[in-house]
Amino acid sequence: MASNEEIPHEEGLDHSIALLHEGYLFIKNRADQFKTDLFETRVLGKKVVCMTGPEAAKTFYDSERFQRKWAAPYRIQQSLFGVGAIQGMDGQAHYQRKQQFLSLMDKRSQERLAEMVTNELEHSLSPWEKKKQVRIFKEVKNILCRVACQWASVPVKEEDIHELADDFISMVYAFGRVGPEHWQGRTARNRTEAWMENIIEDVRSGNIEPDESSALYVMAVLKDEKGQFLSAKKAAIELINVLRPIVAISTYITFAAVALHEHPKIKEQLKEHNSRNLERFVNEVRRYYPFGPFLGARVKKDFSWNNYTFKRGTLVLLDIYGMHHDERFWKNPNQFDPNNFKNRDRNDYSYIPQGGGDPGKGHRCPGEGITVEVMKAVVNFLVNNMEYDVPAQDFNYSLDEMPTLPKSGFLITNVKRL
Repeated sequence: MASNEEIPHEEGLDHSIALLHEGYLFIKNRADQFKTDLFETRVLGKKVVCMTGPEAAKTFYDSERFQRKWAAPYRIQQSLFGVGAIQGMDGQAHYQRKQQFLSLMDKRSQERLAEMVTNELEHSLSPWEKKKQVRIFKEVKNILCRVACQWASVPVKEEDIHELADDFISMVYAFGRVGPEHWQGRTARNRTEAWMENIIEDVRSGNIEPDESSALYVMAVLKDEKGQFLSAKKAAIELINVLRPIVAISTYITFAAVALHEHPKIKEQLKEHNSRNLERFVNEVRRYYPFGPFLGARVKKDFSWNNYTFKRGTLVLLDIYGMHHDERFWKNPNQFDPNNFKNRDRNDYSYIPQGGGDPGKGHRCPGEGITVEVMKAVVNFLVNNMEYDVPAQDFNYSLDEMPTLPKSGFLITNVKRL
């Protein structure tokens, strides 16, 4: 019988404040201190088990042992995911909903989105050439919002793109925030849900007739496992869960721009139009730079693993950032090196920027392919379709903030078309 006294228990009544202060390094700091991949702590007054490492990740993605229902705190549902969304579902209900998402995000859709993003970048070049400076994060989030809505057949006026993009980003950046930034994210969600709910109702009433293969149509006619149409509000929440992650790729792209600037030799190699090198670069951006700090799940039923008995209902956090910077799994993990992905298994559980396991059956992000293809398109454009100067600025980012971003948003000047 496993003894739970054998694993470290962090002393103290609660460590919620420490989690907010330490951010991405909260789990890694303790795993390093205790010299373990498994320990207990307390967050929000409750016992929490923290895990790291590929074996822990494999266990975490065992649907017989873990579930996502009740894993995300309600405050995160109210800002990031939406209440009752796919991220908190399990079993047949989750499988059925996931298939609908995957049907929208196949290879053809990934390539179409990447092509649309490239076209938007082409259209943006002339205005950028006339600007004194261009902030990549700001410009790219607007481009991705415009493209996401066009691709999904969501009608949005050009003058509303900026506000909608900001609202999507506010939802994402409310994740680890308290106070005004959290409430800003909740306000953004409420506003966007109401807007999308009206659009869903317009589709159902026939006032809007999108293509039946579009994300708008698919979400408007979405049914639950009992064959009942989702309410317009729930359908709107899932439509947002299609659009918001596409806009959020702007964070990765901003980090990619920093990497290109700080590693000119790597940038030079990307001018060779080698698709493998491009994909390795993109994957290294997703490993090296911070985005998702950790993942949460609840124990589905009692089980023992690694000399520890997991009790039903216990909240478990799986480290992402710390595992991506663990020297046991990565050579020189604190150095940016696309060669990390030269011979790496695609299903390696030590690399889980958007989750692990089978995306068709489990909780791995269905839009991961879109993320990779869109990033490749933008990186290729920055390298091969334009040139620019990078003025002095602050590229630093805080690991205490979840999510985080280079402070300058990456400024460029003297933009020219190649």
